[in-house]
Amino acid sequence: MPKKTSEPKPIGEVTHFYGHLSVAIVKFNKTINVGAKVKFKGATTDFDEMISSMQFEHKPIELAKKGQEVGIKVSGKVREGDEVYEVE
Repeated sequence: MPKKTSEPKPIGEVTHFYGHLSVAIVKFNKTINVGAKVKFKGATTDFDEMISSMQFEHKPIELAKKGQEVGIKVSGKVREGDEVYEVE
């Protein structure tokens, strides 16, 4: 019987990054709250981030819905196509 790998599934993807603002635009494929801990992972990206604030259409929100693209303040540099994982 093949061993089951607990490979985490991405919960979102970076669609844009504004370096001068340190804001990542992330499209989530599941609902996520402010305060959640996420990991940004890509070819040259790998860091954890606590979501301290999210914005949708330039307005602060507490909850990002599935399929929604939201702006998240990040402490590191991310790139388009980087995947976002939920950290336990």
